[in-house]
Amino acid sequence: MEGMTTSVLNVPAAVAPHADGVAARPGRAAHRTHRLTHRRADALAHEATRRRRLALIAKGRRARLAATVVVVFALAGVNVANHVLGWDTMWLGPVGAVALLAFARWQGLTWHQLGLARHTHARGIRWGLGVIGVVAMVYLAGILLPSTRTAFLDARYHLPPAGALFTAFVMIPVGTILLEEVAFRSVLWGFLSRHARMWQVLVASSVLFGFWHVFPAMASATGNEAIGSAVAALGPFAKVAVVGGTVVFTALGGVLAGELRRRSGSIFASVGMHWATNSLGVLFGVLAWRLAS
Repeated sequence: MEGMTTSVLNVPAAVAPHADGVAARPGRAAHRTHRLTHRRADALAHEATRRRRLALIAKGRRARLAATVVVVFALAGVNVANHVLGWDTMWLGPVGAVALLAFARWQGLTWHQLGLARHTHARGIRWGLGVIGVVAMVYLAGILLPSTRTAFLDARYHLPPAGALFTAFVMIPVGTILLEEVAFRSVLWGFLSRHARMWQVLVASSVLFGFWHVFPAMASATGNEAIGSAVAALGPFAKVAVVGGTVVFTALGGVLAGELRRRSGSIFASVGMHWATNSLGVLFGVLAWRLAS
């Protein structure tokens, strides 16, 4: 009995039974500690990676927002240079459009994001031609009706036929449409679409397009007979009414142009609408002056 007690007491600790009767395994506690340490290290590394990724995402968002702000301020500067400083839009328009496109490409925008992808050209042109046909029919009806004919009697476009053709097919497309479409339906649209929903892109670009026309609107009250007579009763507030109405009207036009660009995926659709409303207005204005004389 005494020998048996001695043998039990001399059993090595590594194989001594636990209270539950299960023998302990060598190094089990150390292995568990190592495993927990490894998991903790993995968790810390994963968290550090996640934070770096979020930091890069936030940095990219700030960079995209900054680029969008740069475009907006650049457009404001071009607008002032055109209407306040009197710079020639026949070179300012093309130079501005090329500069905006170059900046957009440098910032990583694709031709598809800019509405200039090759596979969308045909669809955009079809939409543009369709809009030109609709606007032409509306304008024709407008000048044939005496009650609406005065809306076409704009003194700026009381031109001989040759001058009207040059204005409609050269001056307006090169000096106005090229820059405005590249600015608002291509470059600004592309930048906004990187950090805003499509309806927000449509609204923001259209509102800015409306404010773009503040300076031209200041001359409309005296240049257009119909507009001048409509606001004459407002006295000193006439110019404010003209400017406000022009901003709202052109913003709504921007919504329509933007929707054409969205549906077709190409700025050629909005270019068609822009040319129709501006250039056809000049051509039909010549006819309206002939009918009114």
